[in-house]
Order: sequence, then C-alpha cells, then structure tokens
Amino acid sequence: MSVRQADISDKPVVFRRAIATGRIILARKTIQLIKRGRLEKGDPIAISKTMAILAVKKTPEMLALCHPLRIEHVDVVETVNEDSIAVTATVSAHEKTGVEMEALTGASVAALALYDMGKAVSHGIVIREVRLLEKTGGRRDYRAP
Repeated sequence: MSVRQADISDKPVVFRRAIATGRIILARKTIQLIKRGRLEKGDPIAISKTMAILAVKKTPEMLALCHPLRIEHVDVVETVNEDSIAVTATVSAHEKTGVEMEALTGASVAALALYDMGKAVSHGIVIREVRLLEKTGGRRDYRAP
C-alpha cells in the first residue's frame, strides 16, 4: 500500500471556505468559573481562540497529507451554554484545495484548549460532535443536514 498527497497541480485557484464545530461538556461549576474568568491558567476563551488560530495555520504539519495553504481568514466563535461550550471555526482562502481540514483542526484544538484549562477544576469533561458544517468553493460543496 502506498501513501501519497493528492495532486492538485491542475486545479484552479478559487475562493474556499469551511465551517466546523465542536462541543465540550463541562460541569456547571466549571462553566461558572469560565464565565467569571476565574480559572488558574487565565482566560480560557481567549486562549482557546488563539490556539485554534495557530492550529489552523499548522494543520499540514500535523496531518501529513494536507497541503500547505495561504490561509486568509480564521474566525473562532465560542458560545458558552449552561453545561457546554460550542466552538465554531470558519476558515477561508483562495486556493486549489479545500480548507475543511483546517476548520476541523481549529474547532478540535479550541475544544482541547478548553479541556486543558478546565481539567484542574473538573473531571469527566467530554469533547463531542466535532464535525464539518459547511464547505464551499470546490467541486463538491457541502452543507450539513
């Protein structure tokens, strides 16, 4: 069995965008501490957004078959609910290949950063529902049902 990166040399450069989401389930006590900015390591929302942006840019270093891309925009939105935090990463670029792996990586790492910050005060943290919501700009656009 061989491994090879997809050949995109003949593909046109077009605008591409992808949106991915994930959810991290935390104890209500931890959510309250996050809302009040009372976690020992600092502001978990700011740190997880920063980590997500860095992860998007480093996706090809973590996933060997991903092409290095010139990412033009990353937006990370986190919505704090009573027992969870929803993370949504939007990535866009003018490229020959899609940015869905970058969006999925950003959402995943944002959730991992929240996990890391919350683990000192909470056990049983769960990351779930990391998934692609939308991708546009390629031959096969996608929108989650």
